[in-house]
Amino acid sequence: MAETAAHLVDRVLPEVPIRQWVLTLPYPLRYRCAYDAKLTSEVLRAFLRALFTELRRRARQHWKLRAPQCGAVTFVQRFGSALNLNLHFHTLALDGVYTDSEAPGTTPRFTPLPPPDHDDVARVLAGTARRLQRLVARRAGEDEDSFARDEPLLAVLAAASLRGRSASGPNTGERWRRLGDRVEPTTWNDDPEALPRVPQHRGLSLHAAVGVPARDRRRLERLCRYVARPPLSHERLEEQPDGRVALRLKTRWRDGTSHILMERSELIDRLVPLIPPPRAHQVRYHGILAPCASRRDRVVAAAAALATAETMPVAGSPASIERTASPVATGVETSETRTAPRPPILAGMTPEIEPCDIATNRTTHHRHRWAELLKRVFEIDALRCPRCGSTLRLIAAIEDPVVARRILECLKLPARAPPLEPASRAAIPAESIDPDRDAGWHFDQSHPAEEDSETC
Repeated sequence: MAETAAHLVDRVLPEVPIRQWVLTLPYPLRYRCAYDAKLTSEVLRAFLRALFTELRRRARQHWKLRAPQCGAVTFVQRFGSALNLNLHFHTLALDGVYTDSEAPGTTPRFTPLPPPDHDDVARVLAGTARRLQRLVARRAGEDEDSFARDEPLLAVLAAASLRGRSASGPNTGERWRRLGDRVEPTTWNDDPEALPRVPQHRGLSLHAAVGVPARDRRRLERLCRYVARPPLSHERLEEQPDGRVALRLKTRWRDGTSHILMERSELIDRLVPLIPPPRAHQVRYHGILAPCASRRDRVVAAAAALATAETMPVAGSPASIERTASPVATGVETSETRTAPRPPILAGMTPEIEPCDIATNRTTHHRHRWAELLKRVFEIDALRCPRCGSTLRLIAAIEDPVVARRILECLKLPARAPPLEPASRAAIPAESIDPDRDAGWHFDQSHPAEEDSETC
């Protein structure tokens, strides 16, 4: 989650306005897309075509632009707040379009668009519905429930998760048990502000009210962490006195429900359908941000950082003059360069490479260090020394047990690992538990006193 968000902010998403589009699918389509990766890609492609068509239409309407280019990154989420199977799309789209400049080889120019109103969002939703209707019509002859024939157990778990019912245990087939200040259920039609806020059409809903300014990279990273989050947080699980588990919802439902009560086996039943099918990417890149886009290397965030990191010749030097005048450096091929004779390459020889053809200081980007991610997410510098405030660095890795024991004993720390305990003490007979076992064990990880550390 944090690694993906840092990668998108630092190396993919340019410093332009970003808008989140959340598309929710109808229940029959959720079930079919849950384990049909090809259908999921086709549904997402239909939504992106409708979205890009609307962005281009608005660009031509407001700014009279020709051949505008769009870009987006989509996260495929399979879960809802109650650990239910709810496949939907979170698309981070560029809130504007790119257009090619007149000078060849230059960076495309970005033109922002005004925030979409209700009619713009409804137009995207209607275009998506039309494309999905044609898609379903083309696949009408296929087996609609081949997944139930191939994987009957997974199909039962997925169907029960979609319907909000228990798939196993003593409460099989019953609705999920809810906790909270229950009130009479309401629908979105009772709220006059629900329709303008979230347009709905034939079971589809589209939300586009979240936007991030161009220079607010910290807020963009928080949004990326939100859309890339895992389905479950340990802090939301609460163990009840009777051994059951209560799942706390992120936000209280309209009927007052705040918790979902379940057995321990039901928790496993709900987690299984949330596992994506094999070889199905959960993060997709579209438009000008796609991996094979011709102008991607000119607009992504890593392009600007790489351009500033490259070492350029000093202005006025012969290398700088030759680099500027070289047709290869300018990217323009003339008739002279096409017809000029080239020296033959003999066996055992390597062709000569001009210095300007070699990219200098191009470092390979690796994954972020855990300390850097902790600092970006929690604003905690784990490598900061509490005494002097400088940055800690790795000196050595002690692998010899004898040396490690001597160091721990010198620091007044336990010389062996804590004793192992079973996962649940309730599964152990009471007579097998020895209260005096490891009575003298004291696992204190506090810092030793100054005088003790100086004598080591």
